[in-house]
Amino acid sequence: MKIVIVGDTLLDEDIDGVAERFQPDAPVPVVDVQTRRSRAGGAGLVARMLQHDGHDVTLVTALSSDEPGERLRAHLDGIHLVAGLLPAPTPVKTRLRAAGQPVARIDDGCGDPVLPHITREMLGAIGEADAIIVSDYGRALTAHPEIRVALHRRGSRVPLVWDPHPRGADPVPSASLVTPNLSEAAKAAGTSADAASAAGAAARLRERWGCAAVVVTLGSEGALLLDADHAPALIPARPVDAADACGAGDRFAASALLALAAGDSLPDAVRSAVDAAGDFLSSGGVAALGATGLPRARTAGADAFAIAEQVRSSGGTVVATGGCFDLLHAGHVRTLAAARGLGDCLIVCLNSDESVRRLKGDERPLISEHDRVELLTALSCVDAVVVFAEDDPQAVLDRLRPDVWVKGGDYSAQALPEAALVESWGGRVLTLPYHLGRSTTALAEAIARVG
Repeated sequence: MKIVIVGDTLLDEDIDGVAERFQPDAPVPVVDVQTRRSRAGGAGLVARMLQHDGHDVTLVTALSSDEPGERLRAHLDGIHLVAGLLPAPTPVKTRLRAAGQPVARIDDGCGDPVLPHITREMLGAIGEADAIIVSDYGRALTAHPEIRVALHRRGSRVPLVWDPHPRGADPVPSASLVTPNLSEAAKAAGTSADAASAAGAAARLRERWGCAAVVVTLGSEGALLLDADHAPALIPARPVDAADACGAGDRFAASALLALAAGDSLPDAVRSAVDAAGDFLSSGGVAALGATGLPRARTAGADAFAIAEQVRSSGGTVVATGGCFDLLHAGHVRTLAAARGLGDCLIVCLNSDESVRRLKGDERPLISEHDRVELLTALSCVDAVVVFAEDDPQAVLDRLRPDVWVKGGDYSAQALPEAALVESWGGRVLTLPYHLGRSTTALAEAIARVG
């Protein structure tokens, strides 16, 4: 699945320190700087998040040719970038924090927006997207007529999630979901900025924009969804202790897109997005992005090979296991959880339907390949699934090259046909015991007796 992110890319800077005294001539805290960091913000942050999830992403944006613009390009290294020229300074947002608490934000190059130069490559990338997220930060890219035509045309065919901005353009009517926060929704709809008014704001905005659905994010209270088919629905959030909510809205919109692209209903997609935003903040937010411990948004479309490479390049351990996983049961889940505990990600190599039939007979599998992938990726211990059509996993293993290959069973690891292959690149082969009384065959026979 090719995900295209369209929007304004900013340079975000974080200055962290401690404040233990006040300025002598004014009641202003003095911050002793300890660290300085910078990263891609706006649409660039969304692209990095989705790449971290293991997805094939393309960032369609506009960049300046100034020094901050060059730094921004460096932060986008490894992301497929299709960029026009922004004839204005690079927007730089600097956040000053003391002991983890925000003190001030300094904006530079954030004056009146200027229409960027659009290229044929930018329009072509939008036209080839399998799913689109628009990350509007009010810098005029989404106001460009050619960009809007391309988004509306492609959005009528593929999922399109639009994350709006108070100074940005209206979403195109073909948007599947628009995701303003409460403040943005209230300002756009002319309502009061309280949760009780969220449903009214959503109704006004959905009618004005002509989009399929609007979800108003409510921070710690969750999100309120309104579409054409249902009454307003409040999806609550679990409590999260986070001093800095930066990036939570981006994580929400990106996760909603992943769920819609995987075929989830709107309520289920918003539920996933609320949970993902909470996980993102509780795991450190943008400060932890790129670390192996940051939760990924797990979907059936996650690229197993990209996830493995990212974990490996950051010094982590890639674990893989394989099998048919027909009629997923408690024994499978226990083995998968134990395998995940051996490293920093777990990739499941899954036999295709045809492969299962050759191995187990014409009556199998009992559950289709698509559903088996969905069930496995729903487990928190599974980071991605890759399907192989051969009778054994050696070809996919040779491409994946895990550090640890795990199989369940009561046989020797060295007896596995793939053992020599895994060891050829320095990998280890381990076996985990079966859990007695849990088997697909026994479960299938029990179901057959019930009829």
